[in-house]
Amino acid sequence: MQFLDMKAPYLELKDELDAAYQRFMNSGWYVLGPEAENFEKIWADFCGTKYCVGVSNGLDALCLGLEAGGVKPGDEVIVQSNTYIATWLAISQVGAVPVPVEPSWKTFSIDPDRIEAAITPKTTAIAVVHLYGTPADMDPIMKIAEKHHLFVLEDNAQSQGAIYHGKRTGHLGHAAAFSFYPAKNIGAFGEAGGVTTDDSEIADRIKVLRNYGSRVKYHNEVKGYNRRIDALQAAFLAVKTPHLDDWNARRRQVAKLYFEGLSDIPQIILPQSKLGDSVWHQFIIRVKNRDAVQQKLKELGIPTMIHYPIPPHLSEAYADMGFKRGDFPIAEEMADTFLSLPIGPHMPESDVQRVIVSLRQVLNS
Repeated sequence: MQFLDMKAPYLELKDELDAAYQRFMNSGWYVLGPEAENFEKIWADFCGTKYCVGVSNGLDALCLGLEAGGVKPGDEVIVQSNTYIATWLAISQVGAVPVPVEPSWKTFSIDPDRIEAAITPKTTAIAVVHLYGTPADMDPIMKIAEKHHLFVLEDNAQSQGAIYHGKRTGHLGHAAAFSFYPAKNIGAFGEAGGVTTDDSEIADRIKVLRNYGSRVKYHNEVKGYNRRIDALQAAFLAVKTPHLDDWNARRRQVAKLYFEGLSDIPQIILPQSKLGDSVWHQFIIRVKNRDAVQQKLKELGIPTMIHYPIPPHLSEAYADMGFKRGDFPIAEEMADTFLSLPIGPHMPESDVQRVIVSLRQVLNS
């Protein structure tokens, strides 16, 4: 059994993907160009936004989104305490300071009720992470942002295609950053990222920044970067996008089986997300003695993962901020008790049932 079958999407769409490769190779245009523009339109249409700008990877999407949104060195950016460290790294890389706020147990994303207490005169933005496939509670977050004139960037690396109150994630804040890392709900066959927005100035600034600060060759308006999307990956993503809703529906079916098979086990706390609210990038359970449970499952041939074992405030990378264990107890409890079960659109029901049976065996032994 695999935690996630990485080859299956290619096998399912082999003819279309091979054709995209041949079209790209025969085009003679290998940087940006028609393939990138085509995907940008397709992804913007999928998300319901006016613009999408393809970039090199998810971290660069976060960095460019923050910079284009006006975040400057010395600013403070509110961010949840429980996220993959990339969200914090992007804040640091634009010269700003991450200000952690604890998450909600319901969504695993930032708790809107805790945000205002973290706002200072230096706060210019909120980075909201739609974690594990479940949208953050965006309505109150946007009201707070409007009240305090803050820029809101969605980190939507893990909830591609999710819907919140009738709108896709990626179309809920002022801009949204996407990772198309191969393991995401929709992934490239390498590195790729993108930023969606309805703001023409943000989109235009990112286009300039990703291309050496230039919109006309050799005319450099600002100190930019080389953070362009790989046009071949854009071609592949354009093929995959029409299948994302179906793949997410298949993930929901796996999650449904887990809920049905695990809901009566007292040692497990299941996600609070309603089945249809999430696109189930990960299926997270909370369990005591998590590491021992993971090892016993491994011995039975069941792969699991921990997302994420070290919260950013306790990582060596942020030791200079002086945080210590106990400063963000919710994030720390999540790091100590979360276990990710295998899930994916190509996971057979027999494997799901095997996970359920094995988990029961481990917890009852």
